[in-house]
Amino acid sequence: MLKLLETMKVDLELKGYSLNTVEAYLRYSKQFLDYYQKPIEQLHTDEIRNYLHYLIVIKKCSHSYVNVNHSALKFLYKNTLNQQWNIDKIPRMKKEKKLPVILSKAEVRNIFKVAKNLKHKAILTTVYSAGLRISEVRNLTITDIDSKNMQIRVRQAKGKKDRYTLLSQNNLSLLRNYWKEYRPDYWLFPGVPSTKAISARTIQGFFKNYLNKTKITKKATVHTLRHCFATHLLEAGIDIFHIQKLLGHASPKTTARYIHLTHKDIIDVKSPFDMIDSDYDD
Repeated sequence: MLKLLETMKVDLELKGYSLNTVEAYLRYSKQFLDYYQKPIEQLHTDEIRNYLHYLIVIKKCSHSYVNVNHSALKFLYKNTLNQQWNIDKIPRMKKEKKLPVILSKAEVRNIFKVAKNLKHKAILTTVYSAGLRISEVRNLTITDIDSKNMQIRVRQAKGKKDRYTLLSQNNLSLLRNYWKEYRPDYWLFPGVPSTKAISARTIQGFFKNYLNKTKITKKATVHTLRHCFATHLLEAGIDIFHIQKLLGHASPKTTARYIHLTHKDIIDVKSPFDMIDSDYDD
């Protein structure tokens, strides 16, 4: 098994997949092999189907989780093992069309207010003010902050693309205070040891702690702040094309979902129930 996974790792790296994707595909492929405890030569289409069905029905896994497993196994069989992949017999689950959780401006402000740790606050405000993914904020370096042009350079983000996004004046002031106290050397937000960037798990951990302190009951994550960035800009009247570029979306269709999260266009629309001139308390 180890030799097979090592070969798969090389194949993934040759294809240019991100470190996170490589780790996920290897992890899910190993779980598949551990589940059957058989040589890969004995695992074919029926075994793959039954395993994905097990994830859906028995494990009650989300659509996205099952589909990542599907992608991992498809890569393993097609690329590493050079075998046919029967799309008709091993279909992907339909994507769930769920709208992301959104926090109000007041709720975002409350999270920042309870974040007394300067480094934590600097990380979370950078995510929100620039619309960053958690992987993007943790990989920022000192030189990515361009105060002269008031922008942040995001290097090799999703899709292996560089982009520039906003540098908020308030965020810049906070980052300067943070730098004076912590004096980071290379990574803007170093972890332990300081030669490494802070981990995503650490960021998620302190965000959850601050969320609990605010008594906000919404199921928000650090990524929710990125959704809030887009939604709050839309509510402020910013064109969706510009928001698309700031977020680094390849297609405007991805950005367009935020239209459904804002009250900008319907805030003055009255429900017909409010137009009925009658006593409805009886």
